[in-house]
Amino acid sequence: MRAVGIAGIGHTKFGRLDYDLVDIMAWSSLEALKDAGIEGGIDQVFVANMGAGAINNQTGIASALVSRIFLEPAMAETIENGPASGASAVKCGYLAIAAGMADTVLVTGGERMRETTGWKATDFVATLTHPDAEYPYGLTLPAYGGMFTRAYMERHGLTEKHLAMIAVKAHQNAEKNPFAHIEETASIDGIYDGPHREVVNPVMADPLRLYDLCPVSDGAASVVLTAMDTAGRFKKRPIRIAGIGQATDTHCVFNRDDLLDLKAVRLAAERAYAMAGIGPKEISFAELHDAFLILEVAESEEVGFFPKGGAKKAIERGETEIGGRIPINTSGGLKAKGHPVGATGVSQIHEIVKQLRGEAEEGRRVKNPRYGLAVNFGGFGNNVVATILAKE
Repeated sequence: MRAVGIAGIGHTKFGRLDYDLVDIMAWSSLEALKDAGIEGGIDQVFVANMGAGAINNQTGIASALVSRIFLEPAMAETIENGPASGASAVKCGYLAIAAGMADTVLVTGGERMRETTGWKATDFVATLTHPDAEYPYGLTLPAYGGMFTRAYMERHGLTEKHLAMIAVKAHQNAEKNPFAHIEETASIDGIYDGPHREVVNPVMADPLRLYDLCPVSDGAASVVLTAMDTAGRFKKRPIRIAGIGQATDTHCVFNRDDLLDLKAVRLAAERAYAMAGIGPKEISFAELHDAFLILEVAESEEVGFFPKGGAKKAIERGETEIGGRIPINTSGGLKAKGHPVGATGVSQIHEIVKQLRGEAEEGRRVKNPRYGLAVNFGGFGNNVVATILAKE
């Protein structure tokens, strides 16, 4: 197969955006083409999205994007894999080039979720659950996040203070990221042991509090993929896609042997490591899907950074902070950068490229990175994609 790299990246601000969905996606797409130093020559466009039909009353958005930015007659498809749509679209772009069907592919993930209420957005995302066995009983994704957190705390001794420490780290990184939804820093005093905790940081899905969950965001991110044997036509040396792994698990969470065993995360990472020919010790930093902060903890163990139950000690030692042994969510993560569902996986790849190029902002830049890992988590862990990028 042909080697594939990323030659251009683009990103909108995450938050509330006063533009239609296709305009939002057009912005990041044009930024990615500009970054790559090209104006056209795109063979294929993949768009990652989950909610355009349900929330924005618009379908066929891949075709609409192509027309909005004058890329006809490029091939175009929309990829829907829940919150993992972005990484799945990047995987499809990789396969199209590796198989020889395309030389250059634009992948854009986008979502416009804030035109509805937070409650309706939560209900929309809950359509990922089983329609008969889970959804009618109130099992939203935050509900699963709360149950998972409680079970993890009881088994491994994680405390609410550990989660608050992760939230503070996320806000510190996001405050330096110009694309982040949340720009304010947070402190342990303010969200954990201060006198106004119950007002500032109330319980949302016990034991998860407000600062343990991601916001609902609008936004888009884009990458230009190319065959490495055509890298000479671009302004910058492409960042190579070294490994991609994907795995599924049971749709109904109660059918799993162990609630705390995120098997699809572990298998996806193992497959990506095998393709890249490396192991977790070679990874310099990671973007892990933290829609709920407990997922950063659990995923960091499943991908092999720490033994099961070992992440809390790493948090206490600052190992996952900028400058630590394995910085995690240098962008601010979903927690503070934001989570426009279809855009998230592409945004994670955007951050990995930015760090490997040495272009991340001062104060959140990883020193001399070589490999970056992204984990994009679909459903409640029933479809997961792991991607490893390498600096040549």
